[in-house]
Amino acid sequence: MHIESLGTGPDLVLLHGWAMHGGVFAPLTRRLQRRFRLHLVDLPGHGRSRDDASDLAPAACAARLAERLPRALWLGWSFGGLVALHLALDRPACARGLVAVAASPRFVLAPDWPHGVAHALFAEFGAGLTRDYRATIERFLALEALGSDHAQAELRELKTHVFERGEPALAALQDGLRLLEATDLRARLPQLTVPSLWLAGRRDRLVPAQAMRWAAAQSPQGRFVEFSSGHAPFPGHAADVADAIVEFAATLPP
Repeated sequence: MHIESLGTGPDLVLLHGWAMHGGVFAPLTRRLQRRFRLHLVDLPGHGRSRDDASDLAPAACAARLAERLPRALWLGWSFGGLVALHLALDRPACARGLVAVAASPRFVLAPDWPHGVAHALFAEFGAGLTRDYRATIERFLALEALGSDHAQAELRELKTHVFERGEPALAALQDGLRLLEATDLRARLPQLTVPSLWLAGRRDRLVPAQAMRWAAAQSPQGRFVEFSSGHAPFPGHAADVADAIVEFAATLPP
């Protein structure tokens, strides 16, 4: 996996969402690199890790990254949140804390879980990848920005970054959809021993804010913050997101 490190200060790992790469965090990177030593990861099959065909499963990615990175505050957006959550659950000694950005312990609906999306959405995106690869990814980006106060600007920002490191591998995108659909970490949240911050978008169409509010309440040291954004709060609300991260980091033990 490609890891880009920059900045000075306490270590902070940033993990991107489905179909993206570490460059998507540019609005946050500009604000955080003077306060943290940032480690921007391109997950397998994405960005500069496009030719890495290793296991994309969140637990496997977390284990690999734990071997390469120092003890840190781990931030994960969307799919990356599952990787960060696995790291915090499976290897708590490697994590000072967890920041989950629009990341749910379960992404799909269930009889006992109204805070997700329908299984049909994953099937639709999966079929779309084989028909029109780029159009499907751009449609997903539109869903990420939908509902935000700055939807058009955020969509432009996401489109600027999505292919700047090349196209993600089709197999990785297909695996990512399968993993998003299958993962359910709700029962493990009470076992989370590190402090956690759950940052939600009030108008998120993919991960409802209620899912993250619930997750924060189940986490023994969980905090919940909501922005007037969609699924990607950091382009349009970068300053607010950065401030929330800095304030949370200041409360963590060394």
